[in-house]
This record gives sequence, C-alpha cells and structure tokens, in this order.
Amino acid sequence: MFKARINKLMELRSDVGVEAFYVTRPQNRFYLSGFTGTAGALLLCGSGAFLLTDFRYLEQAKQQSPHLTIVDATESLMNRLDELVRENNVSRLGYDGDHLSHNEFLRLKDKLVSVNLTATSGLVEKLRLIKDSTEIKHIEEAVRLSDRAFEQVRPHIKPGVTEREIGLRLDFAMREMGAEGVAFETIVASGPRSALPHGVASSKRLQKGDLVIMDFGSVYCGYHSDITRTIVVGELAPWQREIYSIVLEAQLKAIEAIRHGVKASAVDSAARYVITSKGYGDYFGHGTGHGLGLDIHENPRLSRKVDTVLQAGMVVTVEPGIYLPGQGGVRIEDTVIVLESGCRVLTQTPKMRLEILS
Repeated sequence: MFKARINKLMELRSDVGVEAFYVTRPQNRFYLSGFTGTAGALLLCGSGAFLLTDFRYLEQAKQQSPHLTIVDATESLMNRLDELVRENNVSRLGYDGDHLSHNEFLRLKDKLVSVNLTATSGLVEKLRLIKDSTEIKHIEEAVRLSDRAFEQVRPHIKPGVTEREIGLRLDFAMREMGAEGVAFETIVASGPRSALPHGVASSKRLQKGDLVIMDFGSVYCGYHSDITRTIVVGELAPWQREIYSIVLEAQLKAIEAIRHGVKASAVDSAARYVITSKGYGDYFGHGTGHGLGLDIHENPRLSRKVDTVLQAGMVVTVEPGIYLPGQGGVRIEDTVIVLESGCRVLTQTPKMRLEILS
C-alpha cells in the first residue's frame, strides 16, 4: 500500500522538474510511510526511500515502515540528509512548500548548497483525494465512534448544563470508545450563541428554548470524522422549526446531488438554492462542505467557487446552516462517500426532525 503511494508520487517528478522529494508535513509523511512519530522526514528518490528520525523513534520506525530505509538522524537531520542527497546523486529536490517554514528552508538551503530546491504544492494531497478501502474503513470507524458518543451524551443535554460540560462528555465518550483523539475543538453553542458558526463550548448554561449546535468528531488510525447536530431544549418556537426544516431540506438536496462526475460547486448550489429561495441566503455564509481524511479539512471544498469534479472514493462533509444574529442558528452535517452513482451517508445519528430535549 505505502509502496504504491510512493510510486504514484514519484511518477510526478517530471511534472514539477525534480528528481526527489523531501517530505516533512506529518500527514503526508504518515500517508507515505505509516510512521506516526512526531519527528522525522522522508527522502524519496529514484535509488531509494528513506525515513530520517532520531533515537526516540528508531525502533518504532522499523516496525511501522519496513518498506523504507530507516536512517538514524539523532545527531543532525540536516547532516544526514546532505549525506543521503550526495550518495544518491540528487541535484534537484522538491520540498513541501506549503509546510516548510522560512527558517527551515534557509537551513535546508545552507546545507544543500549544490542542490536546486523546488517548492512543491499539493502533490501528496492530490493523491490523498481518493481514499482506498483501508482509509474508508478508518473513516467509517471514526464516524461510528462519533455517532455512539452523541447517543451516550444525549440524555445529559438539559437545562442548567453548561456547553463545556456537554463538550467534555462528547470528547470523553469518543476517547473511551476507542478514538485516539478528537478531530478538532468541540463546538457546543446554545441560544443566541448558536448563531456563531464556530462557537466553541463555553461556560454558558443551557436554558429552555435554546437551540444547541454540537459539532464534533473523532480520530481513528489518523482519520477524521465530522458531525453536526442541532437540538432544541424545551419548548419549540415556530421560527426554530422553520429554519431547521429549511436547513434539513438543503442538506438532503446537496446529498442527492453528490455523485461521481459532478462539480463541487453544483453540490453547493443545490443547498444554497434552497436556503436562498426561502429568504435566508444572507444567513448562510460558508461553504456547503469539505473533504476530510488525515486532515479535518481537505479538498475538495464544496463551495460555489470550486469547480473540482467529484470522483468515486472521495469523502466529504455536507453541512449547510442558517445563523440568525441575536437569535440562534441551525447546522446539520454528515460525512459522505462519493460513489459512481450517488453517494453513501456514513453518519447514522437521526436528523429528520428537530429533536426536543427537556
């Protein structure tokens, strides 16, 4: 699996005018090597594939990346990199232009004085767009953990409980069930705060009549899930029912539009048309969704500005919303796999009506 991914990347060398790649971004390093340590870099060239790391991770690297030559770079990663570049006659080296800091680039330039350095952008990320069966299984499990966590925490959502308590319960439940971490800082926003699209959990206590947006996800084997559900605490107001039904219709229309060969912008348009036609277009200010995998936000973006053509095997979220300042908001989000004819929704937590908890 990892060898095949490396081979696909190496096929792109001529396209960007390099002979080898220096990979430092952790997600890309993991994708190509399986190595989960926090310190290390890959040198991929025609004559070999090398993982440079320090003493702390040498045994781990041997276990996780048997397809690579493990290089002890405890004393100096740059010195060992320079030696490898010389030994393998690399004269044109591509590096992670989107990840390497300016200071790191200067150190690289100072050490590899005889090498032509070329910044590359999005090459590994392009390979990561379409998930293989193993990646899909990991994402499915991450989604399942999030679904189960919501089911477990749901009875604790009631007046008097703080947003932060709900967030902590969700985080703990996902970790307790087997997640290796949370996908991002959990969002729990209630009452007027639910009009904040990224209103992370605060000390505010839930009150009767509050809309509550919960946006959270888990990480499993490096892969992310992302789910949003909105509920109301206590008595339901007509305006809450209205915007929930509109967002739900928009989300279902967007999901209906997803299939191989469709532009990402068309999916966004399907959701945006529903919300705009009902008079709430000014209150839906973000894209309809995004790709996810090793990062919580990946390409393709489901946005009116993005004409990326969806392909079978891509995994995206679908999350339209309406946010009324001073009142509250609604967002509904599922994780979806693009198929040749349609899509498959992974998220199983119910959404077909605005749930009322008292």
